[in-house]
Amino acid sequence: MASSSCAVSPSVRTELLNPISNRFLAPSRVYHQPRSKCEMINRRGFALKGIMASGASVMGSSLTSEPVKGMERLPFKPDGYNYWTWRGRKIHYVVQGEGTPIVLIHGFGASAFHWRYNIPELAKNYKVYAIDLLGFGWSEKAIIEYDAMIWRDQVVDFLKEIVKEPAVLVGNSLGGFTALVAAVGLPEQVVGLVLLNNAGQFGDTKAKNTKSEETFLQKTILKPLKEIFQRVVLGVLFWQAKQPNRIESVLKNVYINTSNVDDYLVESIKMPANDPNAGEVYYRLMTRFMLNQTEYTLDSFLSKLTCPLLLLWGDLDPWVGPAKANRIKEFYPNTTVVNLQAGHCPHDEVPELVNKALTDWLSNLLTKASLQTA
Repeated sequence: MASSSCAVSPSVRTELLNPISNRFLAPSRVYHQPRSKCEMINRRGFALKGIMASGASVMGSSLTSEPVKGMERLPFKPDGYNYWTWRGRKIHYVVQGEGTPIVLIHGFGASAFHWRYNIPELAKNYKVYAIDLLGFGWSEKAIIEYDAMIWRDQVVDFLKEIVKEPAVLVGNSLGGFTALVAAVGLPEQVVGLVLLNNAGQFGDTKAKNTKSEETFLQKTILKPLKEIFQRVVLGVLFWQAKQPNRIESVLKNVYINTSNVDDYLVESIKMPANDPNAGEVYYRLMTRFMLNQTEYTLDSFLSKLTCPLLLLWGDLDPWVGPAKANRIKEFYPNTTVVNLQAGHCPHDEVPELVNKALTDWLSNLLTKASLQTA
């Protein structure tokens, strides 16, 4: 992730790191690689996803990896591309091309650089933005209480203040859930939504709220002790998670074809972790954001969505399987599903297939839109 855990339940792990009349199978590359790569990673590996809760830092520009043959790759810039001040915070974004705007939103722990093979190709026909969410990548590592609605507000304001015209939102993993809630939050400016193995859970209608008031003992003794323990454990996990060999190992669990797990990708994840606030942001994301996600469910937002939806789904994702895409399609019929032989980050693993499927869908979407306004 980047394209992202201590004491996190399996169900929460699966949903967070991580959408058929219109269903078709995109051409795909089948890789003969041991299926064990698709098994669920352990908790320590999962904790890597928080390292992207770190921020911009100076990084050497000499990356030894070569780009995918025949594909243009976004040049890595140690100081980033463009910055926008939002609520007093520094937000990083990339913009290239001209035409109908497309806004790309990375997953947990990644950054705009995770769209390295998509931005140049899409920019040939569209105006492409890729934004770093607050707390990730080259955006500021703000010491705040993180919540899904923070990123929704950030994207909505980015559309209003920077993009300033109708756009298509595209998001992977956590970025997919963010794109969904932003599309619901600003329906008049979002004309299409694309989700790649998005995070988020469907609500459990049978679940009951059993939360009870804390006792004096819990408030004064147990809760502080629990926080101290969490800080110690997560501090160790954070240090381990930002080591290059650990980053590479976890990425190889979610990329079925691991040829794109290269120096560029590892460095773009590792270097933001050197931000002075990175450890504290990691702690807050792990303990206060990732363990409290049941408040916002996929169905609650899909029921309010009004624009066409495209799901570009890596069917071999060990975290978010194709059953989730099927369920989204059943819940929201105005959905097209493209199945890909890839893992959790298909946009970086099979970028040529994602770019083609996305441009084909966009062409049809915009053609229909122009006919309706003619």
